[in-house]
Amino acid sequence: MPSKTARASANTATSKTAASKTVASASKTAASKAGSRTTASKIASAPKVGSRTSVKPTAKSAAKAAVASKPAVKPVARVGARVEEPKKVLTQRQGFKTGEFVVYPAHGVGQILAIEEQEIAGAKLELFVINFIKDKMTLRVPTAKVANVGMRKLSEPGLVKRALETLKGRARIKRTMWSRRAQEYEAKINSGDIVAIAEVVRDLYRSESQPEQSYSERQLYEAALDRLSREIAVVQHVTETEAVKEIEGQLAKSPRRGAKAEAGGEADGDLEAADGDDAAVAA
Repeated sequence: MPSKTARASANTATSKTAASKTVASASKTAASKAGSRTTASKIASAPKVGSRTSVKPTAKSAAKAAVASKPAVKPVARVGARVEEPKKVLTQRQGFKTGEFVVYPAHGVGQILAIEEQEIAGAKLELFVINFIKDKMTLRVPTAKVANVGMRKLSEPGLVKRALETLKGRARIKRTMWSRRAQEYEAKINSGDIVAIAEVVRDLYRSESQPEQSYSERQLYEAALDRLSREIAVVQHVTETEAVKEIEGQLAKSPRRGAKAEAGGEADGDLEAADGDDAAVAA
């Protein structure tokens, strides 16, 4: 039979084994409880669907929220940006005004009745309305084109006096074909230059003692005389009839058309005039 010492050691070993098992089971139980608590805390901390519990925003969502919360800023215009200016009506009137008499090269003296605006192809255009009483004609000229067409103001008294002095000079008739001279005369008449027009009147004038003019010469002479007399009449505030008499009085003072010149024959001048007549008949 075993001794008491052996039984005591066996009991001790058995008690140790039981104690270790008890400790192991206790640790497992504690571990399981700890795990259940951790799970419960996770479940408790997770947001419920439909709950009002706020979720901690991430970095991206926080940035978006910050941008959305900023007040809208209006775009600032760039420095030096092109600013659209209001459309300006053309006012290139060159000092002309309503009621004023002007000289239009192709038609002579006319009066500005009004300054009106018309819309052409979507653009506003300012026009001078010019009336030529003797020709019974009304002309509309863009104010921006007056320089191109040669429209001008009436001549100054000093320039009118110079034109009248030109009429007293000797006629200058070139020994060329009439057709070429006629073109030169017509260009002078339509130039609007009062002195050049006076030169045409001087060169084409014929006194009663001189040979008659051809039809084309007479037409050019009357056109030049009309242009010259109308401008002189407006500048000097006289009638056209009085202006024509003044012009003819100056022409009579020409050395070629004086009494002494007519007696002497003035062969050169008469020959040139006759050549002009022959050329006109041939044309």
